[in-house]
Amino acid sequence: MGLTKQYLRYIPAGNFNIIASQSCNVVFVTLEGQEGRFIAVGACEHIIIWDLRIGEKAQVLPGEKAVVSVICASPNKRHLAAGYSDGTVQIYDLKSAEVISTFSGHRSEVTSLIYDGFGHKLASGSKDTDIIVWDTVAEVGLCRLSGHHGAITQIQFMSQYNILISGSKDSFVKFWDLDTQHCFKTLTGHQTEVWTLALMKDDQYLVTGCGDAELRVWKLSQRDPDSNQKNIIGNLSTALALTSLEDSDDPTHPLQCFKAGALLRGGRGRVVSMYSDPSGQVLGCHGTDMQIELFQFYSDEEAKLRLNKRLKKERKKIKNKDKMEPDQDETPNTQDNTQLSLRDEVKRLPSIKLADKPKSFHLVLGSGGELRIALSLSNNTVELYSVQSFAKESEAKCLRSIVSHGHHSEVRAVSFSSDNLAIVSGSAESVKLWNRPSQACLRTVATDYVLCTVFAPGDRHVLAGLKNGNLLIIDIASGDILEEIPAHTTELWSVTLTTDLRGCITGGGDKTVKFWQFELIVDEKSGSKAKVLSLIHTKTLKLEDTVLCVKLSPNGKFIACALLDSTVKIFFVDTLKFYLSLYGHKLPVLCMDISSDSTLIATGSADRNVKIWGMDFGDCHKSIFAHDDSVTGLQFVSKTHYFFSCGKDGKVKEWDADSYDKIVTLQGHVGESRSLAVSPNGQFVVSCGADRVLRLYEKSDQTVVLEDEREQEREDQEALATGDQTVVPGQPGLSLPSKRTVGSEKAAESILECLEICEKYREQLVEHEALQAASSQQLAAPIPPPLMAAFNAKTPDDFLLETIKRIRASDLEEALLILPFSSVCELLQMLPSLAARGDHTELVCKISMFLLKLHHAPIVANQALFGTLQKLQKLGAERVQELRDLVGFNYFGMQFLQKEIEAAEGVQMFRDATREKSKGDKKRKQREKLKRSIMVLS
Repeated sequence: MGLTKQYLRYIPAGNFNIIASQSCNVVFVTLEGQEGRFIAVGACEHIIIWDLRIGEKAQVLPGEKAVVSVICASPNKRHLAAGYSDGTVQIYDLKSAEVISTFSGHRSEVTSLIYDGFGHKLASGSKDTDIIVWDTVAEVGLCRLSGHHGAITQIQFMSQYNILISGSKDSFVKFWDLDTQHCFKTLTGHQTEVWTLALMKDDQYLVTGCGDAELRVWKLSQRDPDSNQKNIIGNLSTALALTSLEDSDDPTHPLQCFKAGALLRGGRGRVVSMYSDPSGQVLGCHGTDMQIELFQFYSDEEAKLRLNKRLKKERKKIKNKDKMEPDQDETPNTQDNTQLSLRDEVKRLPSIKLADKPKSFHLVLGSGGELRIALSLSNNTVELYSVQSFAKESEAKCLRSIVSHGHHSEVRAVSFSSDNLAIVSGSAESVKLWNRPSQACLRTVATDYVLCTVFAPGDRHVLAGLKNGNLLIIDIASGDILEEIPAHTTELWSVTLTTDLRGCITGGGDKTVKFWQFELIVDEKSGSKAKVLSLIHTKTLKLEDTVLCVKLSPNGKFIACALLDSTVKIFFVDTLKFYLSLYGHKLPVLCMDISSDSTLIATGSADRNVKIWGMDFGDCHKSIFAHDDSVTGLQFVSKTHYFFSCGKDGKVKEWDADSYDKIVTLQGHVGESRSLAVSPNGQFVVSCGADRVLRLYEKSDQTVVLEDEREQEREDQEALATGDQTVVPGQPGLSLPSKRTVGSEKAAESILECLEICEKYREQLVEHEALQAASSQQLAAPIPPPLMAAFNAKTPDDFLLETIKRIRASDLEEALLILPFSSVCELLQMLPSLAARGDHTELVCKISMFLLKLHHAPIVANQALFGTLQKLQKLGAERVQELRDLVGFNYFGMQFLQKEIEAAEGVQMFRDATREKSKGDKKRKQREKLKRSIMVLS
């Protein structure tokens, strides 16, 4: 039996060309203590933080395979939460760019994320219609809120009460009491999907947006408490009821919500997104058109000033009308206009006109009244605007625009230079030259729609075929188009160099294949005698159908032409006589390549198959069902029979043309993959797609084992993460906020393994004690098992504690849920000894409480566990009381030390700073109110 063939793995080496994903929002973040300068955007599976002052990347937060769908910054400005398309949520540390927490609970894409005011809770909404509230400190899920019948679109925490507000595509807005984990109020005043919502003016107003041109404004107020009754807002569970808009005037309800009016948008179509600044003063929204609309909510004092000013004008109009018509007794009734309304509390700020459709935005209000708006547009650009909110007639100014770091449309073609150091890409609007090591854009040349590209010999020029049939010669050094040659009358689908590097061959939609030869001509436009590169048409091969792809064999003897009639015809290069016809594809061949030794030709078709043919007789060696959609790119690795393929399913795969095996499937694109290129030395592969990402792969030293790859693919297809929400057995109303994942299953296996090892080691200890008692000599103690020694544990209790400590906090409950009841009983019997140690009391109490809640009935019915439960109860109470005493002792000890230092040094610690800060804040707010009052009166 011969040796198995070994393959080297290609690993991701970087993503470039993308500035901001269209499917993710944009958020202001604080780095280096500077606010309003850095923004975080989703870039496929990564998160990029852009420095808007210099227009460069400040930081990249790496992801794995899933695409980032939503991001949210924490109130303490140190962390960034990201939701992904696979339902996971990760929290990054902005300083170290590391993942500090991972939560898995949703079954589908996360659509909304929000922190509470303190940053201790994080709520996530998903397309699976569920809302999960996570504890960011303990790194566990608190509750799962189920009640919506459509995907969650937006969620918001109320700042003063423990209430969560959610909007969904089921056209409802729900209010959730997080103490009781139930919905106590539902707004039903929307006719279509609720796409977004925002809280304004310290939770006084709730603004919702749906599919029409109105922004509905709801007034939120609490019921006044009776003199003999406590404020019922503190405990909403006494009035849990489903109330709608019609019965919102129920005086017994703790939270009153009624429609205060509507703000009419100037844009057309539905509301796409809506955000407010952290202070709740400015509201921004945008629809499907190309503008951002801004509204400013005044404070109560400013609103009263506006009301008085409006009433004064109305009285003046009435007096003037009475003077003009003295005989008329009827006067307008202004009684209804004497109360505050939205026209007194809301001011429309100037809209921001954009060059393209916005996909997301975020805003922050500075201390001087400067409003900064960060935008991500549909053309893969990011812009920063500034608006003076207090000025009477202010206009939005564009401070920064990041456009040169990527194409504004999907990339259709990529090519490598002969020295493997440069990459050229073409799209609908430009051709870009990239430096492969640094992945930086070196040149950008504006062009028409590009379909194919190739480097000219010497790597100083690029040939680009356009959709209008022209062939461009681009000078890389100057970034200019030297010549635009009308090569074909319709699309120029393919261009390839000749083997002697003295010319090129093009194939187009006008049913011709044209041969060109390079020459140097004098540039008459520049007026100098310098010579520039040009092309001369030498001969034409006319065919009976549209030519979609042209390839020349490396030995220079044959030329292969893929036609629209699903065949590939091969001709002799010198005489252009017909040689072979490759017939077998059911749909047209979109891509093909010939191996370096000119013995094999591989073709990729729209019928999703890749066929491998022999160049000697034209026989089909193998037909492989390669992709789930059309195969759009295919290229051999130089000096091998390995080739890469990509398709409209977004995947990039490597194949062996000799054994017909799929070697590996690389991390592909989101959406369609358009083209790929393999470097001449075979070390790098680059692919492009509809997600506007250029993905670079590099050959590594890792060996690929085909059986392991197939096994991994089978596991991925079987989906170890079940996707079903976890329901506690015997308690159908109780569902955990987490889901079963690979991590939780491995954690359960580690606990079972630990219990088994501990049991065997105890048996060895018992036997050792028995032998020691029977023998008069000192016997050597049994050696601990290797795994226990690896954990540096000397006793079974230490081993169990180390095993549980290594389990991620978000996976612990799921791991305990998987354990069989016999193992649960063994674990419970070991918990009293862990509780007696005194360390990790919180972890022991958490495990014991969860197991009791999970298996309450069988545990209580088991008489053997009665004594264990009594010990656990007694020890748990004692240890918790010790922790409380320790916290209290430390608290009062710190207070005593503070008083001693204050008395010795005569300085009040901590108080001066807070007081000065509060005084400064009060003075700043008073100055802002004075400015606004002056602006209103003027």
